[in-house]
Amino acid sequence: MHARPDADEVELLARSQSGDVSAFNELVLRYQSSVYNVALRMLGDADLAADIAQDTFLSAFRHLATFRGGTAFRSWLLRITTNLVYDHWRRQRRHPDESLEAARDEDDPQSPVTLAQLASPALEANPELYLLHQELQELIQRGLAELPPEQRLAVILCDIEGLPYEEIATVTHTTLGTVRSRIARGRARLRTYLARYQELLPRQFRSP
Repeated sequence: MHARPDADEVELLARSQSGDVSAFNELVLRYQSSVYNVALRMLGDADLAADIAQDTFLSAFRHLATFRGGTAFRSWLLRITTNLVYDHWRRQRRHPDESLEAARDEDDPQSPVTLAQLASPALEANPELYLLHQELQELIQRGLAELPPEQRLAVILCDIEGLPYEEIATVTHTTLGTVRSRIARGRARLRTYLARYQELLPRQFRSP
């Protein structure tokens, strides 16, 4: 089952495809945070992520006529975003090859809420906590950067952006089994990485 557009989104898309720029701007406001955050987590560069986000919406606007619905507009946008990220890596010759995960498609028993809580913790108005938060975000970003690109994307979409597996399969143009495998492997690698920095993790996330 794929993510379906809601009625409001369908109306905004229809108006946008008829040339209503204000309707398209509403879609931009609705999804700009997700597009930017995915690009930022994939690339680790705020300025580059902003450029990718801008190019995503420019490309989407130019190709609105090709969007036929059937899946959520967010899925289509994030597919454009990830394609632009991969294009950037290819241009920079920094996109490592990754063999297809042909092994078992295993579900990860760990709750996906863990990474989401670490990536977006509730902060009090405390300078010391803010600094610790900044260190933690840098640590998570370094850990994500060590993952193969396909695993990194799957973990970001699932555990940080909260997309269901079916929508991730749409965004990445892969099967549910491949999505499950990439998430499980990516989480395992990230846990191993984070375990080396127990002192930076909030107490509830530390190993006993």
